Amino acid sequence: MENRLNVYVYTKNNEQSLMKKKTVEQALTSEGFTTLPTADDANIIMSIGSDGTFLQAVRKTHFRQDCLYAGIAVAGKQSMYCDFEYDNLSAMVETIRNAEIEVRRYPVIEVAIDEHKPFYCLNEFTIRSNIIRTFVLDIEVDGKKLETFLGDGLIISTPTGSTAYNKSMGGAIVDPLLKCFQVTELASVNNNAYRTLGTPFILSGERSLTLRVPETDNAFPVIAADNEALPVRKVEQVDIALSDKKIKTVKLKNNSFWEKVQRIFL
Repeated sequence: MENRLNVYVYTKNNEQSLMKKKTVEQALTSEGFTTLPTADDANIIMSIGSDGTFLQAVRKTHFRQDCLYAGIAVAGKQSMYCDFEYDNLSAMVETIRNAEIEVRRYPVIEVAIDEHKPFYCLNEFTIRSNIIRTFVLDIEVDGKKLETFLGDGLIISTPTGSTAYNKSMGGAIVDPLLKCFQVTELASVNNNAYRTLGTPFILSGERSLTLRVPETDNAFPVIAADNEALPVRKVEQVDIALSDKKIKTVKLKNNSFWEKVQRIFL
């Protein structure tokens, strides 16, 4: 890990979080690491907070492919993305210093809305009606129509995102070693006019998914990438595919994805 000495620490912009950031930076500096004011030249990007803060750190630093991301939990225990604990910074520094980590690569989905620039999601992309009523989406797989959906919306999740919003809506937990993404319906309506699968389905990473919003329906849905709402005012078509990008995170010994699932849910 000798070449991984430049660290950028990301946290929320409030007094308590910034104090924790200062403590972490002091712990790193005392061990020979260089802490940076921006992420531009960092080869390690650390977040302090929850999994939500980790997702923000990845998004705010533009899904960097040339660095390692690491999460520091402040709630007293590790989480899905936070492998280190704020109350045990010495163990974190020692682990990194002694190269006791491996690299875990998490898949990312790429989303393009109409003519807007594509963006990425590490957890999930969601599309929902912005009014208290159902709306319609035509769902295509590899350019061929699968179904016309009527309901509250859809969640399109990565394997790591499968344990979050997706799981709460009855979606499957997916091993991140699988090159795939998942589609989960939100309150679908099945009647004589509309028929859907009524169950989550998993698409190979080689597939493409297209969502079309009919002109006569709600063309102003609520759009979210991970835990951030996007200011898209009108939507006609959404194209989604598994990206070639991979987010590199720490992989500690005895802390595999399924050990995390067991720790968090069982």
